[in-house]
Amino acid sequence: MRQLILVAISILPGYELIAGSTITAAVSTENINLALRRTADGLLRASGDSTSRIPSVEQIKEGVWQVRLERDFRYEQLPFILQTSLDLYGIQQAYQVSIRNCEDSKIELGYHQYDFLNTNQVPCQGRELPKACRYIEISFLEATQLQQTHSSKLTWILFALVGLVSFWIYKKNKNDHKVITSIEEVECLEFGNLKLDAENQILYCADDRQTLTFRETKLLKLLINHQNQILERDQLLREVWADEGILVGRSLDVFVSRLRKKIAVDTSVAIAAIHGVGYRLEIKK
Repeated sequence: MRQLILVAISILPGYELIAGSTITAAVSTENINLALRRTADGLLRASGDSTSRIPSVEQIKEGVWQVRLERDFRYEQLPFILQTSLDLYGIQQAYQVSIRNCEDSKIELGYHQYDFLNTNQVPCQGRELPKACRYIEISFLEATQLQQTHSSKLTWILFALVGLVSFWIYKKNKNDHKVITSIEEVECLEFGNLKLDAENQILYCADDRQTLTFRETKLLKLLINHQNQILERDQLLREVWADEGILVGRSLDVFVSRLRKKIAVDTSVAIAAIHGVGYRLEIKK
């Protein structure tokens, strides 16, 4: 255990340089531009505006981008449209969003990607704002590591040490029988050789586990409950995304693609596309 801690202390100061240096390669400037323009277009169209000009997307500093909207938009629709756009252009980096007033650049609203993907609760939804010009600003969190100071390095080391200690304790006290029992006690949906713990958003295959997002869990649960049956696209969109207030067909295809990768460990299970109709979860018997 002592050796692990010493290794962590020696390599972590270089971590921020590695992470920071890969941000420009990992995130395409063109893709970010297109994703934000698509987001702005979706927000305006959802508000009934299909003609207003969308200004150029601007990079105001490293890892931080803005697009200006002079017309009102529904804030509660932003998380879904933005995440769908980022998924469409293959942008996987963690981010946070700020809504700034054009006149004084003060933050009026904002949220972290975690709020939408994992808790489905975005702060300040439903609150009314006066009509005004606003910037939608997205900050990719990895880029900020380039500006980390010595104190932030110490923070990384502390986090790493806590993680190593926790992992060591877990491995030391792990009991395979207890782990198997705890899995069986959870009410899971079984399909093929897989189990879905919908409450905790976890997919099990034997002793392996994968964490799912809220939408992935909701979509997979619906398919499991109708396995070997064709579900139409409209039904899937309505039951999985209706609470967002806007239905985007492309989002369904993106999430189905994600689920296919996660259930690929079991060759007896597949999500088949029924051309022009929808999808079917197929279970080989």
